[in-house]
Amino acid sequence: MKYRRFGRTNWQVSEIGYGMWGMAGWTESDDAQSAKSLDLAVENGVNFFDTAWGYGEGHSEELLGQLVRRHPNKKIYTASKIPPKNFQWPAKPEYSFDDSYPTAHIIEYTEKTLKNLNLEQIDLMQFHTWDDGWSNREEWQRAIEDLKASGKIAAMGISVNRWEPTNGIIALKTGLIDSVQVIYNIFDQAPEDELFPLCEKMDIATIARVPFDEGTLTGNITKESTWPEGDWRGTYFVPENLIPSVEHADKLRPLIPEHMTMAEMALRFITMNKNVGTIIPGMRKERNVLANTATSDGQGISKELYNELRSHRWDRVPTSWSQ
Repeated sequence: MKYRRFGRTNWQVSEIGYGMWGMAGWTESDDAQSAKSLDLAVENGVNFFDTAWGYGEGHSEELLGQLVRRHPNKKIYTASKIPPKNFQWPAKPEYSFDDSYPTAHIIEYTEKTLKNLNLEQIDLMQFHTWDDGWSNREEWQRAIEDLKASGKIAAMGISVNRWEPTNGIIALKTGLIDSVQVIYNIFDQAPEDELFPLCEKMDIATIARVPFDEGTLTGNITKESTWPEGDWRGTYFVPENLIPSVEHADKLRPLIPEHMTMAEMALRFITMNKNVGTIIPGMRKERNVLANTATSDGQGISKELYNELRSHRWDRVPTSWSQ
């Protein structure tokens, strides 16, 4: 496992982190299986774990807290997210700041997270949604300062909306945000335009989420794919999204090197960008942990393949189903 400096925090975090959404809130989630996968990830060098209160109303946070206690001799960086008060994802311009992140709500859910983790401090707390219209409100700025001063959080970040990588730049310029979590993958390269250069200039850490484009970049989703009732993917992969997503992924198949999977190629593509602090694929099953962590070997992919994959950039805009 390779490690990277996590912005101004100076943490050395694993190049491959762990996204814990799949541990709660998706169908087929199983706590015993999750625990085995989490332990295997630690054994293979993963030290950054990202969760949220919104993943099973705190259940995923509880699993992370249990993981930390099972490995008392290893530094595990804990990251979670405060849900918006109106529990609406993603943020929209018409949602007011007071409906989303009033001070009392920020404090309340930070304390809920700490209780779920059974820890006195979380390394990284994040706003789970964001709209830059809120950026100049002093309330959230003071709340961050107070949470840091009280020792409840070590760092603060934001998770920006799908396909809106610039909707957070004003907040970053306040100097109070230590990290930004953004969708970045073979298709979603837009963060390179403005967000990553600003983060590099201000020494803000970046977390690359959705490295597999919710599954299409694993190569396992087809135009006939369906999901069980209640599974989030069933509402995301509506026909107008599923069909073009599969078609874009199919164009990558001829480029996959021998002895490599599409998923491995997708992760290695992201590792080529040194502006990325850590990548957080979901890894519910042990075989996925082994496959994903193995990509952090410093080898990346050839420059020729990297340049070819860059030509598959796919710029999209938020819609009613993009959530």
